[in-house]
Amino acid sequence: MSIIIRVLISIIVLFILFIVGSFMGNRLFNRSVENEIKELFSRTKTKSTIVTKTDIEALPKNVQRWLEYSRIVGKENILAVRLKQKAAMRLGTDKQWMSVQAEQYFTTEEPGFIWKASIKAAPLIHIAGRDKYYDGKGSMLIKLLSLFTVANSKGKEINQGTLLRYLAEMVWFPTASLNEYVTWDQDDGDTTKATMTYKGITASGVFSFNDKGEVIKFEAERYGEFNKEFRLEMWSITLCDYKELDGILIPSSGNVSWKLKSGTFNWFNFEITEIEYNKPLPY
Repeated sequence: MSIIIRVLISIIVLFILFIVGSFMGNRLFNRSVENEIKELFSRTKTKSTIVTKTDIEALPKNVQRWLEYSRIVGKENILAVRLKQKAAMRLGTDKQWMSVQAEQYFTTEEPGFIWKASIKAAPLIHIAGRDKYYDGKGSMLIKLLSLFTVANSKGKEINQGTLLRYLAEMVWFPTASLNEYVTWDQDDGDTTKATMTYKGITASGVFSFNDKGEVIKFEAERYGEFNKEFRLEMWSITLCDYKELDGILIPSSGNVSWKLKSGTFNWFNFEITEIEYNKPLPY
């Protein structure tokens, strides 16, 4: 057997091992996250109440207008959420955009979420990501090819960041804004500050509304990791393209940016392609 043939066989074998390893890693990763989703949903009640006009009348006027616009009055209180998302993300202003396919799961009585993503870094190369907020604590797990751990972040900064993410993403399940862990400042025209407190962690952000009653922006000081250290920076989400999905009118797309001293860094753009309420099951 010639050297060229042996080299070709070796390359083919390595390629097959690469594909098989990536497939098995992805399968194990998905199974692990699915178990976490089931644990998250295990705390959800089986029955929900109906949201009434009385439930929202003590809120600031612009928040009331948003909730009425979203069509939650007369609907079931949302206890569980599952959604699908497609997105593009980048890790730096000089980095390429990568396509993302994601699923996300929320609970509202005891606030929590799990975001599972597959990020296409290059042809045949994917990154598996899982962002989690559970029992007041956050964690971010990132694995190259679903096998090799790149990051497994935890701690007080992650706890604060995931709590703020939950607060911002309530725009997709607006009845959560009625829970006791969220408080609202008085009406300030087109903006209102919301504060979320849960399991000893408190953080606040500002919701901006337009004349229709749509939430068009959320901003908060959030911990982020920059140059391998955590610090508070302004985190901003712009929201648009309101659509009725599963009976609720929500923003279906938007972009996420950090407002840094060096300038605005837009790093994540998303679109919600599917959402279901009170169906506490993994996809």
